Amino acid sequence: MARYIFITGGVVSSLGKGLMAASLAALLQARGYRVRIRKFDPYLNVDPGTMSPHQHGEVYVTDDGAETDLDLGHYERFTGVASRQSDNVTSGRIYKTIIERERRGDYLGATVQVIPHVTDAIKAFAQDDTEDLDFVLCEIGGTVGDIESLPFIEAIRQLRNDLGRGQTVSIHVTLVPYISAAGELKTKPTQHSVRELAALGVQPDVLVCRSERELPASDRAKIAQFCNVPTAAVIPALDAKSIYAVPMQYHREGLDVEVLRAFGIDPGEAPDLDRWERIVSRLQNPEGEVTIGVVGKYMGVPDAYKSLHEALVHGGIANQVKVNIRWIDAELFERDDDEVAAKLEPMDGILVPGGFGERGSEGKIAGVRFARERGVPFFGICLGMQMACVDAARDQGLENASTTEFGPTEEPVVGMITEWMTTEGMQKREEGGDLGGTMRLGAYPAKLGGNSVVASIYGSEEISERHRHRYEVNTHYRPLLEKNGLVFSGMSPDGTLPEIVERPDHPWFVGVQFHPELKSKPFDPHPLFASFIEAAVKQSRLV
Repeated sequence: MARYIFITGGVVSSLGKGLMAASLAALLQARGYRVRIRKFDPYLNVDPGTMSPHQHGEVYVTDDGAETDLDLGHYERFTGVASRQSDNVTSGRIYKTIIERERRGDYLGATVQVIPHVTDAIKAFAQDDTEDLDFVLCEIGGTVGDIESLPFIEAIRQLRNDLGRGQTVSIHVTLVPYISAAGELKTKPTQHSVRELAALGVQPDVLVCRSERELPASDRAKIAQFCNVPTAAVIPALDAKSIYAVPMQYHREGLDVEVLRAFGIDPGEAPDLDRWERIVSRLQNPEGEVTIGVVGKYMGVPDAYKSLHEALVHGGIANQVKVNIRWIDAELFERDDDEVAAKLEPMDGILVPGGFGERGSEGKIAGVRFARERGVPFFGICLGMQMACVDAARDQGLENASTTEFGPTEEPVVGMITEWMTTEGMQKREEGGDLGGTMRLGAYPAKLGGNSVVASIYGSEEISERHRHRYEVNTHYRPLLEKNGLVFSGMSPDGTLPEIVERPDHPWFVGVQFHPELKSKPFDPHPLFASFIEAAVKQSRLV
């Protein structure tokens, strides 16, 4: 029977609960345990798929097509365990399910209430699909005291009683602020937060205390005394130079040991952390550096490209170089042509990421054109690939080439599949299980050309990658685009949807319709990112 670790946060948000959960899971894995991490989000959206990146950051997509919180990206990157639909739930999804059941009459006329119906649904979610696991880590979004998180806290309280204390552990992540005027760390916010959680019926077993300064032994003892936990279970959590150093940092402070002790498990021998030591060593001792320009539209919102940022770092780990990322607002290139060369000439590689909407699109095309004409390594992802196709069409004389996502166009190089595929072709795809005109979400297979650059990078002619898009490159324009040197080197198995384009006569020019960044890990960098950074290293040596 799986044991449960419930993770809550107090005092303020953005304390790094997700990173702590991922690090703890990695430490338990290193001890030989089988783990899975889940995220409970209290907001009323059914999922984050329609939420603005400016508010919520990136939408992380799983193999089975779930649009989830970005913390699930941390979970996968640290554990290598592929997340599923069952690993992220929101208040909106739970209430939607309950209301649908009520409308069907499933409750047989009973009054539907938060307790027991909502809390039962939360508990069922927590315990679903947990066969063959040793530990299930459940992170509760938000901060203790938020009204919207109360049903989740109540569900935790009930589960701890249902399963027994030997089967559950509660970890509370808090802030210990430093008051510069007083020259002191203050433990009172942590005391109040724990008291509020205990008042809701959940007594934490382990406290993780985020702080900018070292937490003295006297303060740890004080927190332990007032919060009713052992002093050893008060775990300091200072900022780390790299997120990949966090698992080792938490181990040094005893987090994994105290969690196991709270379960009554003998911690035994120290975990094997060689994997993390190698990663950190490569990050701290690079043999060189490269600079990558990311021409996007969500500048100033770091979490909007979280997985992309990490995948570039992973590419650096694979090549033992430091990757300097320059975030460049695509709209700058629309206002001033001189900015294109000024911003992009110092770059060793140019990446145009995905996105939705017309804003900044012409700037992205300008970035593609610069990379194509100057021979700078180029990587286009999702919309970035589509803009590479639009650029190639315009270079062939189709000045009005565009995508129907931005409105009617005379030359729809990119459009919804229903806009350019024949009725017969659509019917054939639907019979095969692919629905045209809808968003492609989750993992889809692709076949690669045997002599292509990407086939040599993957070391395979068959791949599976995660998608999140509605619009496709119109294959009617394929002959024209290939005249421009843009080769369609990856296609859907039925040969109708372009998945990858490349320029064999270019130092490194690849566009992909999917999101390879979602599958990259520090201990297993995605081959496309490893190859892209390798090309950037070669480019840096030419300058």
